[in-house]
Amino acid sequence: MFQEIERTVSSAIEREVAQQFGLTVKVALEQPKQTSFGELAIPTAFQLARQLRRPPREIAQSLGAGLAHQADITSVEIAGNGYINVRLNRGRYVRSLIETRGKAELSGAETAGKIIVEHTNINPNKAAHIGHLRNAILGDTFVRMLRRLGNAVEVQNYIDNTGVQVADVVAAFHYLEKKGVDDIRALISDANLRFDYLCWDLYARVSAYYKEDPAALEWRAETLHAIEAGHGELAELGKIVGDAIVELHLQTMYRLCVQYDLLPRESEILHLKFWTTAFELLKQRGAIHFETQGKNANCWVMHSSQFRGEDGAEEDSKVIVRSNGTVTYVGKDIAYQLWKFGLLGRDFFYRPWSSYPDGHELWVTTDQPNDGNPPHFGGAAKVFNVIDSRQSYLQDVVVAGLRTLDFNAQADASIHFSYEMVALSPRTCVELGIALSEDDKRKPYIEVSGRKGLGVKADDLIDKLIETALAEVEDRHPEAEAAERQDVAKQIAVGALRYFMLKFTRNSVIAFDFHEALSFEGETGPYVQYAAVRAGNILRKFVERASCLPQFEQVLNGEALNRWFEDEDLWQLVLLASKSDSAVARAIASGEPAHVAKYAFQLAQAFNNFYHGHQVIAEPDEQRRAVLLWLTQYVREQLLGTLSVLGIEQPPYM
Repeated sequence: MFQEIERTVSSAIEREVAQQFGLTVKVALEQPKQTSFGELAIPTAFQLARQLRRPPREIAQSLGAGLAHQADITSVEIAGNGYINVRLNRGRYVRSLIETRGKAELSGAETAGKIIVEHTNINPNKAAHIGHLRNAILGDTFVRMLRRLGNAVEVQNYIDNTGVQVADVVAAFHYLEKKGVDDIRALISDANLRFDYLCWDLYARVSAYYKEDPAALEWRAETLHAIEAGHGELAELGKIVGDAIVELHLQTMYRLCVQYDLLPRESEILHLKFWTTAFELLKQRGAIHFETQGKNANCWVMHSSQFRGEDGAEEDSKVIVRSNGTVTYVGKDIAYQLWKFGLLGRDFFYRPWSSYPDGHELWVTTDQPNDGNPPHFGGAAKVFNVIDSRQSYLQDVVVAGLRTLDFNAQADASIHFSYEMVALSPRTCVELGIALSEDDKRKPYIEVSGRKGLGVKADDLIDKLIETALAEVEDRHPEAEAAERQDVAKQIAVGALRYFMLKFTRNSVIAFDFHEALSFEGETGPYVQYAAVRAGNILRKFVERASCLPQFEQVLNGEALNRWFEDEDLWQLVLLASKSDSAVARAIASGEPAHVAKYAFQLAQAFNNFYHGHQVIAEPDEQRRAVLLWLTQYVREQLLGTLSVLGIEQPPYM
């Protein structure tokens, strides 16, 4: 609702500027510094003052007159040197909220055309770890935000099933463990072990072995060539291992309510000649050249003048094809990015991978035609790649590849949705059984390393959170059924984890801490969930006594609403609750899901203050009680909607 008011006011001011001054401007709205100044502040007069050579206050007075006829506005005031402060008609505004309950808000698609969001992208060589969770939760929440505002979004989880990491695990099975195809299949089907956990340990073991015996790196090279070619026992092992671990990764992510539309695989990029097509394009346009001498002799490279590092300085030339003929990760990623925008002139074949419990079908790429009827994948107008900040340089190279091919619009629409690493608090390390030195215990956070086998597996973290939450649920609700308590504990644990990963801005290093994440107080997921539970309890208890809620549309008219919402506390609560879509829109514009998490906390905090300050059910005045009940219901709905955007489910009790 508030977002619609914002659009109306912005459009009105933009029309006034065009009519009065013959100029085109984009009007930015602000929230007044004090609630007593109104609901909206418009600084446009300051933006125009220099251009028009007129005092901003004079311009503001002229523009403000154009808002006077708006039915949703009670008054327009010129403040300070030229701010236009807008006050809304409170009764009319709340009445609109009552009348539109249950109806879809027409927020309008933010971007014309499909948006592709690629996230998670875990190498299918071992179990997912805590760092992967930040990627998946950020990406999934950004998808939910985009869809909330009406955008068409395709979710991709790129599977690097031909890379070095997979090759290392396959080499370890083949050369160290002496295991063949049947042995690996037996391990995968063994219900008493986690195959991705076994591969976690094996990956650490082979990494250490390479350091002890560098000659063994030939195993990696031989395995990598076999997997890329797609022939022989090593290639078959690579396919079996990769597919098995992808399935386990999908199960892990589904525990966090994360779903995908498509699994594009690197093997098909190679087998369907995506890279070959991109390679020819890059050569034809002079985007890459063949080095004949120096450290990059016999390599195809992209010249450093075509891209720059984060500090703006030129980087070394980037190798796209190695001297042995194998293509680097960034080369394959350029081909993949071209396909995402529909620029490659080639497409994958597709087959169903599986269906989620809600019926949503997950597809995977294949190099063989089949009889399936897949949706149209690729062909995006904008692409977001959720990849950690350490990959910024490589993402810059991908964008540079598009520019050298004269695809400048698509380069501009290629967005690296970067984020910093996840570490652990020393206290959490101890709780997870990770041995720390005395020096480590004094550090603000502890970095982990999957290659060294030091880290926290995602499923272990989720299990520990559920176990901790379950102890609290059992203490508070011993009368509940065991299965129900388990479900509630899972919802609390997942809510705690997702919120903790989201409440920090993307450029912040996270030190994950069990106690902080699961706390029912402070800025946490359980705190927001608890506010929604409280609101639900009020409504439930009233219905138990009165059999049903009042007919709010009949009971609450404009005159009564104007009177009751003169109460500034009630007005500020309903105003905040109505800003959920505005909060999402601003979070999308800034690329910060943390803003939605912050909004959810602020709304929960405001409702808890309301809860402690008003006796809703015991209110003796019938009409005021109806106002308080409606407000409770409305805030609860907005809390639940915002939690849904954050990917957090609501437990029935806490």
